[in-house]
Amino acid sequence: MQQHGTGATPLEQIGLRNLGNVYWNLASPALYEETVRRREGWISHLGPLLVRTGHHTGRSPNDKFIVRESTSEQKINWGKVNQPMDEARFAGLFSKLCAYFQGRDVFVQNLYAGADPRYRIPVRVVTEYAWHNLFARNLLIQPDEAVVHTSPDTWTIIDSPRFHATPEIDATRSEVFVVLNLAKKLVIIGGTSYGGEIKKSVFTILNYLLPDQGVFPMHCSANVGRDGDTALFFGLSGTGKTTLSADPERALVGDDEHGWSDSGVFNFEGGCYAKVVRLSREAEPDIYETTRMFGTVLENVVMDFDDRRIDLNDQSLTENTRAAYPLSHISNIVPSGMAGHPRNLIMLTADAFGVLPPIAKLTLEQAMYHFLSGYTAKVAGTEKGVTEPQATFSTCFGAPFMPMAPTVYANLLGERLAKHNVHAWLVNTGWTGGPYGTGKRISIAHTRAIIRAALDGDLVRASTTVDPFFGLHVPTTVPGVPQEVLDPRRTWQDAHAYDTKARELAERFRKNFEQFASTVSPEVRAAGPKS
Repeated sequence: MQQHGTGATPLEQIGLRNLGNVYWNLASPALYEETVRRREGWISHLGPLLVRTGHHTGRSPNDKFIVRESTSEQKINWGKVNQPMDEARFAGLFSKLCAYFQGRDVFVQNLYAGADPRYRIPVRVVTEYAWHNLFARNLLIQPDEAVVHTSPDTWTIIDSPRFHATPEIDATRSEVFVVLNLAKKLVIIGGTSYGGEIKKSVFTILNYLLPDQGVFPMHCSANVGRDGDTALFFGLSGTGKTTLSADPERALVGDDEHGWSDSGVFNFEGGCYAKVVRLSREAEPDIYETTRMFGTVLENVVMDFDDRRIDLNDQSLTENTRAAYPLSHISNIVPSGMAGHPRNLIMLTADAFGVLPPIAKLTLEQAMYHFLSGYTAKVAGTEKGVTEPQATFSTCFGAPFMPMAPTVYANLLGERLAKHNVHAWLVNTGWTGGPYGTGKRISIAHTRAIIRAALDGDLVRASTTVDPFFGLHVPTTVPGVPQEVLDPRRTWQDAHAYDTKARELAERFRKNFEQFASTVSPEVRAAGPKS
């Protein structure tokens, strides 16, 4: 559907006037044609659309702001993550953005976020690039037929990579900006082509709205076993959240963002956004196949321009190569995007210090402690200036997207774990036998065996030992996993060096958790590493 000139009344109502062509709800093939015609991307071998995001190959968390206004001011956890922008600055920036769009073509998709109709929100995505519209179409939920949202509850996201902020005028930190105005149900994004900013803005909106409705919003993947048991996988980038949830033996609900209501779990999205660097058919067959399908958007993947074949092992553009594809590209999914209450909850960490066990059963208090900690580690080479493993703590396994106080989400977690008798596990997908550079990455085959045993119930009543540094209950046996692998100290050649490194990481946990000491119960405070 295409409209010309100023006929797009919903856009006029928010301030976008005197536009060029307005392309409404174009299907994927039409968005392909517009992307290629406008030289925004290329069609690769077997059909995926290949695009490049230029200078910005990841999110810009330091450039994200929330407008400080009366309806939401008291709910926001203001600080380094949720930076304030005053209403006057926002009005000036938005006015310039609207002026920029005059006479320009835009692409609009009317979509939804939230598979559960009770909590679903309408989202209108307005983009300067055709491929960004395809990205949004893949990642959010498409209506059964083309619609034009007229509800006052509609949220609008306006994305313009070529429009840049002026920091000294707009009070931004750089030319990039991601600004949420919660009162106006409006998000504006500029100065960056990275598609992930669109999807994470929607996630931030739902993290703001749903707790007041009694729903726990989660940065996690989810799948369902053959007997209907639901499992959740929390984890930061690089821990295996997407990989491990795409299990051929279990149906995928979603790979990144979910809500947990009084009825069960539901996906926020209609697609997946998977890292694909060094992806192999053998280790991750389902995700690999999506990189060979029409409709998939490949961000910053390298391609041979002679034969149009991609090279997933080439990370010359970025380590953060991505594939954005609809869930229908995965053969074994839960079509409704909804599932029952989870039986198991798994928190994934890639410990580059090599001291955490590959699996531990968590008490309720330990689960809340590690949820608030959100630990993983960056390794050398992943970021400029990182020369040795660096501990990273991202509250609730998604701090950049949580507008409210962390304890709001942690309390929701604790309530649901207790009410539904959920088994919580900490799984280390990182290093063993030594830290990064000395040890080796835990075998994905061993990790899959460990998770299979946890989900099958084999480990619920298994004998355990208590880790002396972290107080974790570690199973002594797991089917298909060598016993020595379960005790990280035994995998190190120098046990004294292990003890030193374990104490170092335990102290990092304690220091990080000081910020929550006054807001959690004594039992949760005591659930961390031992002195």
